[in-house]
Amino acid sequence: MAALNSFLLRASINVRALGTIKASRVRGHSLLAQTHRPFHLPIQFRRAISRISATNDEEASAREAAATADTGAPTIFDKIIAKEIPSTIVYEDDKVLAFRDINPEAPVHVLVIPKFRDGLTQLGKAEARHWDILGELLYAAKIVAEKEGILDGFRVVINSGPAACQSVYHLHLHLLGGRQMKWPPG
Repeated sequence: MAALNSFLLRASINVRALGTIKASRVRGHSLLAQTHRPFHLPIQFRRAISRISATNDEEASAREAAATADTGAPTIFDKIIAKEIPSTIVYEDDKVLAFRDINPEAPVHVLVIPKFRDGLTQLGKAEARHWDILGELLYAAKIVAEKEGILDGFRVVINSGPAACQSVYHLHLHLLGGRQMKWPPG
C-alpha cells in the first residue's frame, strides 16, 4: 500500500480520472500480488486527489482573472451591486455590501465588498485614500458576524493577487464561520 501511495503521489497524471487502478507492476514492484482485480483507493486519498485538482483549477482561474484585473471592466461584484445579478444580501449600507458566497467554504461564508471600487482591485493596491473604506469593510464584517451569530469565532480572509488565488479583482473580504477553524489555513 505504501508503494502504491508513493507512486501515485509522484505520478504526473490527471488524478481526477483515477477511480480504480488495475493491478500491475510499477518499476518492478507488484502492486497487488499478481491479481487483476480493481483496487479502490481509500476515501481519504480520493479526497486529497480531489483537493489537488480543485487547487489547480483555482490557480488557473486566478491567473486568468489577473490578466484582465486592471482594465476597469465591470466585475461580477459590480453587477451584484447594480442588482443585475441576484444575490442573497445580508448587510448593506451606503458604502458596503455583504452577500452570501455561492460556493461556501464554511456554514457561514459571506463576501463583504466596497460599493465603489475606486481603483481598489486588491489589497496590494491600497493607497492612503482607501483608509476609510478598509475600516468600513472590517467593521461591516463584524456587524455581519454578529447578525449571523458567529461573533464568538470567525475568520476574515482577503486574497490579494494571483498567488493568493484572487479570482475577482474588486477588493473583497471573505467572512467565514459556523465551524471550528483550523490553523494554518490554506
